[in-house]
Amino acid sequence: MATAGGTPAAAGDNLKRLTDLYRMMVRIRTFEETALEAYKAGEIPGPLHVSFGQEAIPAGVCASLRHDDRLTSNHRGHGHALAKGADAATMYLELYGREGGYCRGKGGSMHIADFSVGMLGANGVVGGGLPIAVGAAQGLKLLKSAAIAVCMFGDGATNRGPFLEALNWAAIYTLPVLFVCEDNGVAAHTETRTVTAGEGPAARANAIGVPAVTIDGNDALVVEETVARLVADIRAGRGPRMMHAKTYRWTGHTATDAAAWRDPKEVEAAKQRCPIARLKAVLIERGLAPSALDEISAAARTEMQSGRTAAHTAPWPGIPSAFEDVQDVGAVHG
Repeated sequence: MATAGGTPAAAGDNLKRLTDLYRMMVRIRTFEETALEAYKAGEIPGPLHVSFGQEAIPAGVCASLRHDDRLTSNHRGHGHALAKGADAATMYLELYGREGGYCRGKGGSMHIADFSVGMLGANGVVGGGLPIAVGAAQGLKLLKSAAIAVCMFGDGATNRGPFLEALNWAAIYTLPVLFVCEDNGVAAHTETRTVTAGEGPAARANAIGVPAVTIDGNDALVVEETVARLVADIRAGRGPRMMHAKTYRWTGHTATDAAAWRDPKEVEAAKQRCPIARLKAVLIERGLAPSALDEISAAARTEMQSGRTAAHTAPWPGIPSAFEDVQDVGAVHG
């Protein structure tokens, strides 16, 4: 019997696609839950920024990307890296500051990069990934590549110069780049609406000449479908696009921020719109057995606990490595 999704085969393909989307969201949530546990246990040095409540955006965005597409991230980028194909175990090594991590243990949580899957890197500078993505897009265009660049950034970045500069450059040169604003309503500890004039990120992008659309970033299906449409436009040579995805971060700015400045009722209301729970309900409604979803969660826990354990016992970088990977071009040597 045909369904709303088309033929039986098409319906099956659609269910698999949604299941894969759900699996990625669960992996992102579980990775960060495990990392937060490790941080609170004193196992992870340096800052840690988690993104509970925002998982639908990186999962939905990367579902429409190719292996050779480029992606830039920000300080809250674990989900971006995982969704683009980065290895969770190698990410844990980096969080722990151990040898074998993506930056050999030197970069930590905010500097995950894996060029082999097109992940150009997270960035501790607010808005820092915007011009990098535009530069990557310019290079792809010069090379006549069919790949595109994608930039993930928060609403706080839209009040910084790189946002204007990046979108302006991308529009002038009709670059193959997708800008994705993860609008969780807060820039660090400040409500963005209190420091942002005008009608917001989408209006600013449209004014520059970059077509933008605002969506519910907690609806994984809407995210995926919107990105698929925008990416198709970009690959067709129609220039840059922007998706403004409205979401909510359940936690404080960093792992040490208890977010006492937030209204508990507001946080609880946001949790009722959990993107993972929403997609889970859709999958069950479409016939996926709850036991299959339980297996996905169990597999994610096993994967992440294994990565945590291995990282906790991995060796520290040797002292000589502190003098490696350091640029000395132009230095004067005696």
